Amino acid sequence: MPLPEQLTCWATTAPGLERLLANELRGLGLTPSEIEPGGVEFTATAAQLADSVVQLRTANRVAVRLASFEARAFGELERRAAEVPWEEVIKPGGTVHFRVTSKKSKLFHEDGIAERLERAVAGIVKGTHAVRAPSAVGAIEDADLRMGRIGRVQRILVRVMRDEVTFSADAVGASLHLRGYRQDVAKAPMRETLAAALLLASGWEPGMPLLDPFCGSGTIAIEAALMARGIAPGRVRRFAMEAWPALNSNVISDARKRATAKERPATAQIAGRDRDAGAIAASIANAERAGVAGDITFAEAALSSLEPDSGTGWIVTNPPYGARIGERNALRDLYAVLGRVVRERRPGWGLAMLSADRMLEGQLGMSMEEVLKTTNGGLPVRVIRAERR
Repeated sequence: MPLPEQLTCWATTAPGLERLLANELRGLGLTPSEIEPGGVEFTATAAQLADSVVQLRTANRVAVRLASFEARAFGELERRAAEVPWEEVIKPGGTVHFRVTSKKSKLFHEDGIAERLERAVAGIVKGTHAVRAPSAVGAIEDADLRMGRIGRVQRILVRVMRDEVTFSADAVGASLHLRGYRQDVAKAPMRETLAAALLLASGWEPGMPLLDPFCGSGTIAIEAALMARGIAPGRVRRFAMEAWPALNSNVISDARKRATAKERPATAQIAGRDRDAGAIAASIANAERAGVAGDITFAEAALSSLEPDSGTGWIVTNPPYGARIGERNALRDLYAVLGRVVRERRPGWGLAMLSADRMLEGQLGMSMEEVLKTTNGGLPVRVIRAERR
């Protein structure tokens, strides 16, 4: 059975990034129908769904609604679940994982719900087996990503709220923040999706010069280079939806071709600096895997040695903050130096950064505007910026 012509989809993202994600969807010609904490709902064809998983930069997952019904007892759940078109997204002999959340419902035992659903699927799709432990699912997905394989586990996201049961099929597999290039990491790495969000919110635009003076493993600079070149973040990785029996086998390959057609030559001057030689080595290796090593200049250098530049551009960075790396008091001088360097050596440049500490922000000696709030590694952070003067 083929998929419906119009699919109800849900793209998830980190808290605070929902409007950036909605803008990305609009850029793909999709209209968000609902924006809620943690995600955006939209309607798409199979081709548009493929475009979204290949091209979205701030999404963690994209899922497709399969069914929704009311159930207050396990027998009712199992009976109604047998009517769900599982064969559209689970192949015979495939592996399935039900990720269940239940709130304010008579069916509250999440493992019990998963067990009944596993039984229902096994009666419809021959040879399926289930993986219950999230850690096991993550290990399989990570291995598939490293090996360039189509996701072997089909996640089914199950939401039970006030006795309404909703099933959605994950179209992605390993989280979309895993682009595949970042295999070498430095201290306190940030997710690729958060780096993309920082860039999108910063005021920097592709074609403008950009510098990250605390580049770590190079994530911000690499994401900027991908944007500057118009390179889709998912252009080389595989997705769970490629294994869906109801999906035309050319849908993802066609989406990759459409994404490739948008690529353009490099025009931006992008640089990454870090005082740690190991971080620079990791940055270069990651940039090579991402295919943008020739678009970024990485160099070992302390912040205080930053050369003057009378032109215009943006410093976009994720400086260390005490809660992650060291004592916050020891970072006061570092933030003061950052503010002085921007004011004195890059007077025409804007500054955008992640911040977890208002006291440290105060050491910058600059008027900073809050752009958005989100989290980084579970820690509340803010994106702040000072416009170019």
